[in-house]
Amino acid sequence: MKRILITGGAGFIGSHLSERLLNEGNDIICLDNFYTGSKDNIRHLIGNNRFELVRHDVINEYNIEIDEIYNLACPASPVHYQYNPVKTMKTSVMGIINMLELAKRCNAKILQASTSEVYGDPKIHPQTEEYWGNVNPIGLRSCYDEGKRAAETLMIDYRRQNNVNIRIARIFNTYGPKMALNDGRVVSNFIIQALKNEPITVYGTGSQTRAFCYVSDIVDALIKLMNSSYSLPVNLGNPDEHSILDFAKYIIELTNSKSEIIFKELPMDDPMQREPDISLAKSILNWEPKVSLKEGLLNTIKYFEERI
Repeated sequence: MKRILITGGAGFIGSHLSERLLNEGNDIICLDNFYTGSKDNIRHLIGNNRFELVRHDVINEYNIEIDEIYNLACPASPVHYQYNPVKTMKTSVMGIINMLELAKRCNAKILQASTSEVYGDPKIHPQTEEYWGNVNPIGLRSCYDEGKRAAETLMIDYRRQNNVNIRIARIFNTYGPKMALNDGRVVSNFIIQALKNEPITVYGTGSQTRAFCYVSDIVDALIKLMNSSYSLPVNLGNPDEHSILDFAKYIIELTNSKSEIIFKELPMDDPMQREPDISLAKSILNWEPKVSLKEGLLNTIKYFEERI
């Protein structure tokens, strides 16, 4: 049994991770300021005497005795992270500094939930961990992209300078139950529009590609990474690539929707390709996604049907 701190523990991925690690017999401290997280995601865990919910912002110091830290605290969708870009950057940079200081003091392992956005609009495809990225440092997405890149720098430098035991997960597009209704990302947008028979909004021509990984697979990977001894960045995602237009059509098919597809201007710096090379994860973690796109989407569609 370990004592585990999960920042952003009431968020989409964080709530799934909290539940999984709790079920495995660990003591869980779930830290969240509820900027994008929701009590509804973890309400069923609150009565468990091994689960503690703390309202706290990682921008501020937090002291506790802990064995492991999963740092997932940061708004992850463009709608949310662009709403208050200064806050987003503070969360990434000041938040990871506070968590790294805590890990150093407690001699705890720490995992940073980084992102495929560190690659920006990539010039190589699929993206490998060795690729340094193509990121606009002053664009609308920069607060998130550069904040996560800075967090990776701090993780590595704390390891070099203070011998902190680190893990870095570069998480690609993830979906599943407990996504927020106002998440603003492709999967939730398309499903909600389809269920309401509203026009499905595709930006640009829809030729841009994404690869979607079901949340239970990502949680498996995060735990495997934490339990490994690997301290450099690792891509975690599903390499099954789809164009956005084809994905919209597939959502219409699965929901039996009457929605039509409409096209709008592509947002600034929206990446044209996004697909992980997961060779490293397969090699060092013996991990690859198990849940098919159809199975994962049907589970997610059912969740949103119940919510709306």
